[in-house]
Amino acid sequence: MNITSQVQQVLTLEPNDPKSLATLCGQFDEHLRQIEQRLSVDIRNRGNLFEIRGETLAVNAAGAVLKSLYLEALEGVSLNSETIHLNLQQAGTDTLQDSSSMTSSAVAPVALIRTKKATIKPRGGNQQGYVHAVMNNDINFGIGPAGTGKTYLAVACAVQSLMNEEVQRILLVRPAVEAGEKLGFLPGDLAQKIDPYLRPLYDALYEMLGVDTVTKMIERNIIEIAPLAYMRGRTLNDAYIILDESQNTTKEQMKMFLTRIGFGSTAVITGDATQIDLPRGVQSGLTHAIRVLENVEGISFTYFQSRDIVRHPLVQKIVDAYESCDGELKSIEPQPRHSQSGDNAPT
Repeated sequence: MNITSQVQQVLTLEPNDPKSLATLCGQFDEHLRQIEQRLSVDIRNRGNLFEIRGETLAVNAAGAVLKSLYLEALEGVSLNSETIHLNLQQAGTDTLQDSSSMTSSAVAPVALIRTKKATIKPRGGNQQGYVHAVMNNDINFGIGPAGTGKTYLAVACAVQSLMNEEVQRILLVRPAVEAGEKLGFLPGDLAQKIDPYLRPLYDALYEMLGVDTVTKMIERNIIEIAPLAYMRGRTLNDAYIILDESQNTTKEQMKMFLTRIGFGSTAVITGDATQIDLPRGVQSGLTHAIRVLENVEGISFTYFQSRDIVRHPLVQKIVDAYESCDGELKSIEPQPRHSQSGDNAPT
């Protein structure tokens, strides 16, 4: 079967509800145009009858997205460009542009992650595969650019495990190195210096559990938010441990963290290898761990790409532009000359 052949699909959306159809199409059909642009298809409609033309996979994806969006419209959900974008992400439509990514989207859909205040649904093949891996392995790495849901989904899984009494506590950990800033120049004691760096973790917890519940759990040490240095010498049993921004750990810190894992615990390590803020010449513990541990059974690695970003669509284009520029700069950088003898010989 030729998956790139041009086909036509006729789709009838039932029940025929003019108000929901108007919501689906958007003002001046802007929602249909967004789907067309993303999938390189042509969509025409008359009432609840939709005709989709394009390549086979793209046409099938467009039909599935239209059905999903129409169900939301029937339920009274107000659709906008963000909703369309997220539904396209959830359908894994970007994998149509890269057949090598099809394996990640082939994972069976993951059940919803249920927390006290929110129900979270993994969107797209990589998010589904990531959550599936986290639920089935003791140590998990989520690697990729900002906005792909690595930390948010890890916190959601941790909260669900705590509510289901699968663990007794949650530890959220970050290295105290960010964007080249030096903690010594920030006002306040250590806790006040660290607090701004942990704000994304607080925000996720507040959304899933509520401010009052999170405050009480922190007071009772059921939830602990701490800098990485505080992990040394501890053994963590029956805990859900998340190390965020792990690209800013050293090799020694990463090894120290991974060896804290005790019985009944799950660890999730998230990071973006393109956003390393360590001093020049210091190797990232994340990149080192990928090389050392990638083939160790029981440790999962999920690699996110720009197509998995669930923020504003421009964020994906920004990430791609920077990656392209970095690649061009590396290709024109002069290579250092090494002496082939003595102390200057390459190692």
